[in-house]
Amino acid sequence: MESKIMTALGDRVLELGPKPGTDSPYKHFKLTRDEDGVAWLLFDRADASANTLSSDVMEEFDAVLAAIETERPAGLVIRSAKPSGFIAGADVNEFRGASDPDMMETRIRAAHAVVDHLEALKLPTVAVIHGFCLGGGLEVALACQSRIAIEGARFGFPEVMLGLHPGLGGTARFTALVNPTQSMAMMLTGRIMDARRARSLGLVDTVTQERHVRNAVKDALFGRLKRARPGLLTRAANLGPVRGLLAKRMRSEAAKAASREHYPAPYALIDLWEAHGGSKAAMLKAEQASFARLMVTPTAQNLIRVFFLREQMKKAAGSGNTIKHVHVIGAGAMGGDIAAWVAGQGFRVSLADMKAEPIAGAVKRAAELYGKIIRKPTDVRDALDRLIPDMDGEGVRNADLIIEAVPEKLELKQKVYAGIEPRMKPGAILATNTSSIPLQDLRTTLARPERLIGLHFFNPVSRLQLVEVVSHDGNDEQVLKHALAFVGAIDRLPLPVKSSPGFLVNRALTPYMLEAMVMLDEKIDPRLIDAAAEQFGMPMGPIELADQVGLDICLDVGDMLRTKFGDLLPPTPAWLRDKVAKGELGRKTGKGFYTWKDGKAEKAPLPETGPRVTDQMIDRLVLPMSNVCVACLREGIVDDADAVDGAMIFGTGYAPFRGGPLNYARTRGVENVVSTLRGLADRFGARFAPDAGWDRLQ
Repeated sequence: MESKIMTALGDRVLELGPKPGTDSPYKHFKLTRDEDGVAWLLFDRADASANTLSSDVMEEFDAVLAAIETERPAGLVIRSAKPSGFIAGADVNEFRGASDPDMMETRIRAAHAVVDHLEALKLPTVAVIHGFCLGGGLEVALACQSRIAIEGARFGFPEVMLGLHPGLGGTARFTALVNPTQSMAMMLTGRIMDARRARSLGLVDTVTQERHVRNAVKDALFGRLKRARPGLLTRAANLGPVRGLLAKRMRSEAAKAASREHYPAPYALIDLWEAHGGSKAAMLKAEQASFARLMVTPTAQNLIRVFFLREQMKKAAGSGNTIKHVHVIGAGAMGGDIAAWVAGQGFRVSLADMKAEPIAGAVKRAAELYGKIIRKPTDVRDALDRLIPDMDGEGVRNADLIIEAVPEKLELKQKVYAGIEPRMKPGAILATNTSSIPLQDLRTTLARPERLIGLHFFNPVSRLQLVEVVSHDGNDEQVLKHALAFVGAIDRLPLPVKSSPGFLVNRALTPYMLEAMVMLDEKIDPRLIDAAAEQFGMPMGPIELADQVGLDICLDVGDMLRTKFGDLLPPTPAWLRDKVAKGELGRKTGKGFYTWKDGKAEKAPLPETGPRVTDQMIDRLVLPMSNVCVACLREGIVDDADAVDGAMIFGTGYAPFRGGPLNYARTRGVENVVSTLRGLADRFGARFAPDAGWDRLQ
């Protein structure tokens, strides 16, 4: 038993070679030598929990490499001293606001020179990689002669998520080492792979455990480790004629995911490899110019903004989560999926419902989800063990947090609360997943209304990262703090909102969906309406989205918001009520506006001749979203404009490359947006009238 514990601990402690002295001449690096004359270079970026590559880090790295060249050690080991991983990529702060491609290219050229310097060292070099090795970190590792991965390491090029492609030589070194059909796919999708997969692709030479690092390093440096080499297929795929064929196929795959106009990076990467994949030197040089051009595009700058919005929202969650046991009431589509997600994140979850069938369905969906997102079968089993069917609702007694997800009926919810409130622990939090009922109405029958909050998740729970954390004016501040920390602990992004009909996201989405219904009334083809939204950059059009959400839910939310906002919203057409009455509810019943097969809408392509998408159609759909976001800021429902943009991107998939509805309005010009809204109001009615808050949007 003792040896088992020692082994486990041994694997957790990083093998960092000889202990460095305290008098290192470097700020971010420590350099030592072992008894074999091997230099150990430890990267430990000052004042940071993770290693990232900034200009000053690269400058110092170059100075260290120069010192190593003069000292001529027997070999060089590069390793991170951070428990979090090797290198998490470039310091994204340095990309913000880039507007001059020539200046950007000069900076990239200087960074390239450092990585080239590492590759050119006349001594054996090995990178020892644990944890995350992403983007620029992987590019540094690729410039070493050998790569040793520690079990659990993760590799990837996520630059495409920022509207970029690798920019420190990765496009050339990766495609030369690993078959381009796989290396290009990895760069084009930003997918992360584990150490075993990296080994099978030939990205790393071996996978080992911490306690074997010293031996693995010796084997690598002294020629005993068989190095991964590019095979015949890799070399063949990089030949001109084959590159042309493969590039054509890659472009058609990329086009299925996103257009070149909205997301230029994947296409720039394919062009780069097609033109220069046969020559490493040419590709390294061309990569610099291509990267610099992408960096200054609105897409890249907006996606970099989105990266920081996510970080900001994560920070808003705070730390110190105190919740361990969650009890979910209502095992329908939302309740069941919330329970599955929370259990998958390591929490004990009891799931209650009046009937056994919904609970069984929820557990089945949980098993399918875990199969997709959890790698180890034992971890899947553990997650399912944490999800406890609870027909009697006994979990209420021990739960730190109770999430109610029963149908949207005020009396039903109040009845549920009356039954559970007396059985709750004194410190427990009661949360409702309501998307439409104001908390002021829900709290009237509670003995302890200060412990009631809203936790509004979005469908599908496993994909949409936003959770609206809804407060009312009688809340206990600590309760809100604990709720925000819980949302962060389940790997979701919290948006604090004041209770008000529709909160932020549903209130902003409703005019988008209802305007699409008005356009249908005007006999505009549903496919054309969807195409207008997709042309703007939405992940799916409003008609398909309505089917996806459920026409009954759209109708309920629309009706509820119209009672509050009246003519600020488009009218609900009578035929929509008829459709719902007939049970044509969209995806869940197989028929709505479209017919659904295997979870996909069946859409014939639009005819070649006939009406086309117009700017006015796009404006009618998307500008009301920006208008409502401005209204929510003015009313104090949300108090941070950046968080509004983040919420719409992470809660609805609002075109990320636009940077959010408020950012889009600023980029387009507030005056232009206001005058366009006025023009639409003159033509179509008062629902387009610009909100009074536009004057304050800077």
